[in-house]
Amino acid sequence: MPPAVAPVPRVNLAAVKNYLTGLQQRIVARLAALDGKDFKRDSWQRPEGGGGDSRVIEEGGVFERGGVNFSHVMGKSLPASATASRPELAGRSWDAMGVSLVLHPRNPYAPTVHMNVRFFVAQPSADAAQPAWWFGGGMDLTPYYGFEEDAIHFHRACRDALGPFGADWYARYKKWCDEYFYLKHRGEPRGIGGIFFDDLNAPDFATCFRLQQSVGDHFLDAYLPILERRKDLPYGERERDWQAYRRGRYVEFNLVYDRGTLFGLQSGGRTEAILMSLPPVVKWRYAWQPAPGSAEARLYSDFLTGKDWLGRD
Repeated sequence: MPPAVAPVPRVNLAAVKNYLTGLQQRIVARLAALDGKDFKRDSWQRPEGGGGDSRVIEEGGVFERGGVNFSHVMGKSLPASATASRPELAGRSWDAMGVSLVLHPRNPYAPTVHMNVRFFVAQPSADAAQPAWWFGGGMDLTPYYGFEEDAIHFHRACRDALGPFGADWYARYKKWCDEYFYLKHRGEPRGIGGIFFDDLNAPDFATCFRLQQSVGDHFLDAYLPILERRKDLPYGERERDWQAYRRGRYVEFNLVYDRGTLFGLQSGGRTEAILMSLPPVVKWRYAWQPAPGSAEARLYSDFLTGKDWLGRD
């Protein structure tokens, strides 16, 4: 009797795409209802293959700028950002799809938020009989003024998203997030973190897909209660000035370190959609620090520290 043959992993590209486009629609509908202004829809095509559907809001009632973008692009050869750590994938045709969002509220007391869920598959080649695939993504929060209840709430939602998959997954992906969203040239985190994962392809496609769905499905629960608490707080020029200064850190990370930005630009994605993540008003100052004991200084001392927020609930 011949030995048993392990089943070939089933990669359902259509199911992933259907989930991602539905997630985009759900998030946009909720955000537009809260803001009072519709998101502009901008569909685009990529000459090398594929395209996307960008949903962008600017100068809204709540959001100074925000975007919830879906893309599905494909090609015959991977860009350098994808093969630097995976040289075995060079020369293989590929598909990449995902939903990526960044929201920059106008109110300085309301934090910026980022969420991304994505899927990648490299097709079989002469040297590889099976496709190589993985999921990635996560969400993270970047406040300009710190509130402990907001940080605790956001991290609880991240924990709840990963809880069904194992007790240690949140701690593992929180640590990954803290390490990834870190500005090495500044020696500081971008924000208060959240969860981040990449290269997820075990134990099987179905489990990994369910985890991605759970992360995407928990986003609104993680962010909207925070936004609703902060979006109408009174503020003045001092708070806006501080917000613009700290937004500079966001720009620095996205242009220097962010893998998604690099992949999008190197793979011929739509530049306007990729750089939608940048805030519209930003400032830089030379060798500047906030006044000791101020609310602005407390962001550094009490929040940008990679601390265990669940230990405080």
